[in-house]
Amino acid sequence: MLFKLSTRYLRDHALPVATVIVLQILTTFAALSLPTLNANIIDKGVVAGDIAYIWRTGGEMLAISAVQVLAAVTTAYLGSRTAMAVGQALRRDMFHQVQQYGSLEISQFSPPSLITRTTNDIQQIQMVLVMTFTIMVQVPIMLVGGVVMAMRQDIELSWLLVAIIPLLAGIMGFASTRLGPLFRQMQDRLDGITTVLREQLTGVSVIRAFVKQDDERTRYEKANRDLQDTGLRTGLIMAMLFPGVTLVVFAAQVGVIYFGGLRVDAGAVEVGSLVAFLNYLMQIFMSVMMAMMMFMMVPRAEVCAVRAHEVLSTQPTIRTAETARPLPDGPLTFALSDVSFRFPGAEEDVLSHIDLALPPGTTTAIIGSTGAGKTTLVNLFPRLLDPTAGAVTANGIPLIELDLSVRERIALVPQRAFLFTGTVGSNLRLADAQATDEQLWEALRVAQATEFVQSLDDPVEAGGKNFSGGQRQRLTIARALVRRADLTVFDDSFSALDYATDATLRRELVTYLEGRSVLIVGQRVATIRAADVIVVLDDGRIVGRGTHAELMETSPTYQEIVLSQLTAEEAA
Repeated sequence: MLFKLSTRYLRDHALPVATVIVLQILTTFAALSLPTLNANIIDKGVVAGDIAYIWRTGGEMLAISAVQVLAAVTTAYLGSRTAMAVGQALRRDMFHQVQQYGSLEISQFSPPSLITRTTNDIQQIQMVLVMTFTIMVQVPIMLVGGVVMAMRQDIELSWLLVAIIPLLAGIMGFASTRLGPLFRQMQDRLDGITTVLREQLTGVSVIRAFVKQDDERTRYEKANRDLQDTGLRTGLIMAMLFPGVTLVVFAAQVGVIYFGGLRVDAGAVEVGSLVAFLNYLMQIFMSVMMAMMMFMMVPRAEVCAVRAHEVLSTQPTIRTAETARPLPDGPLTFALSDVSFRFPGAEEDVLSHIDLALPPGTTTAIIGSTGAGKTTLVNLFPRLLDPTAGAVTANGIPLIELDLSVRERIALVPQRAFLFTGTVGSNLRLADAQATDEQLWEALRVAQATEFVQSLDDPVEAGGKNFSGGQRQRLTIARALVRRADLTVFDDSFSALDYATDATLRRELVTYLEGRSVLIVGQRVATIRAADVIVVLDDGRIVGRGTHAELMETSPTYQEIVLSQLTAEEAA
C-alpha cells in the first residue's frame, strides 16, 4: 500500500523524481570509481614511485568527489522538497475527505484517530520518501556495483560475499516480519494517547470540579505505559539489529584481511587491490546498513499508508448524487415523510415513523425527554444524517436527489456552541462571506450580543473560550441569523440564556425571520410555548402535536414536562 499510495502522488512530480534518480546513479558510480583509483595510486604510483601519476589520479579523485558532493546536495534538496510536497498533498486530500464525512464516518474512525492519521501517519510516509530519495535509490546500485567491482579486484575473495550477504538479508527479513505488527500496535496506541489527552484538555474543568485529577493521571499513565511497552519491544528488536550487523561486518573485514594477506604474501594479488576490495566490502555493507535503516522505517510507514488509505478510500454515505436535481427557486418547505432512523448495528430505531412539515412563516417546536431523538431529528434536515426509511423533502423533492448545496438554505445553531479562532466578524461571516458590517451588527442585535461585543474585530480564542457559555450561545445564534435561511434550526440553543434574554431574543426573531421557517428544539417550556406547532417526542415517536393549550388538554407526556417546570397557574 505504501508503494501504491506514494506512486499515485509522485506522478505529479515526475521530473524531480527522474532528476533524483539520475543524480543518485551518478553519485553511486562516482563512489564506486574512487576505490579503484585509490588502488591504482597505490599499485602504479606509490609502489612504482611515479609522483606525476599520483598527482594526476589524485586530481581525478578530487574532481569526482566534487561532482559527487554537488549531486548529493541537489538530490537531498529535490528529494526533500518532493517528499514534503507529497505529504502536503496527502494531508490536503485527507482533510478534504474528512470534511465530506457525516456523523457515521466520523464515529467509525473517531476524531483522535483521524487527527493521528492526518499528522503522525503522514509524517512517517514523508520520512520514508525522504530516505528513499536520498539513500534508498542508490542502495541496490551500490550493492550490485560493489559486488561486481570487488570481484574485479579479486575473484578468489568473493566467496566471502556469497556467505555474508544472505546472512545479512536473513537478519533484516527476520526483523521486518517482527516489526510490522508492532508498528501497527504503536499507531493504535498513539490514537489512544490522543483520545485520552483530547478528552482531558476538553473536560479539564469537569475533572477539577469532581477532583478526578488522580484518576485521570492514572488513566493517562496507563495509555502512556502501553505505548511505552510497545516502543520498548520495537526498540529492543531494532537495538539487536545494529550489533548483529556490526558483528557480521567486522567478521567479514577480519576474514578479508586474513585471507587477503595470505594472497598478497603469495603474490596472487596486489596491495592496492586488497585495499580496494576492503573499500568495496565496506560500501556493500554500508548499502546493507542503509537498507536495514529503511527496513526499520518501512514497516511503520506501510502501516501508516494503510491507515491513510482507509480514510481516502472510505466514501461518505452522504454525498451529492450523480444525477442531482437543481434546487427549486423561492423559499423551500422542508418536511419529514414517514421517517425512521437507526444507527448501524443498533437493535432499535432512534426515530420511528416521523411526519413533520415546516412551512415558511411558521415556528415549530420539538420537546421531549433526554434521549427522545430530538438532535437526531434535527440532523436530518441538513443531511448530517440520512434516514433509514422514509424521506426528508424540500418542496416535495427528497433531499437525496438534490445537491448538497441545499445546506446553504438551512441555518443550524448546534446544541454545543462552538466558535473558531479569529474575530467576532470572521466567525459571523462563516454563514455569509459577503455579509456587510451592518448585517452582522443587525444579527448581533437580534441575538442580544451587542452588550458584550464592542467591535467586529474583537478576538475569539479557540472554541470561544474567552466568552461565557451564554455569550458563546448568543454569538452562534447571531452567526446563524446572518444567513437568513429558508429554515433556521435552534437545537436547544437557548438553554444558557436567562429568561429575560431568552424572551427578548425570541421576540426579535419573530420580526427578523418573518416569512421563514423556524424549528426550535428545547427543554425549557417557556422557550417553546409560543410556537405555532409543538411536537412532543418520546422514545423516538411523536406522541403529541398541537399548540401549548391543545397539548395541555390532550397530551399526558407534555403535561408531565410542563408541570415539572411550571405551576398549574403558570402553565395555563
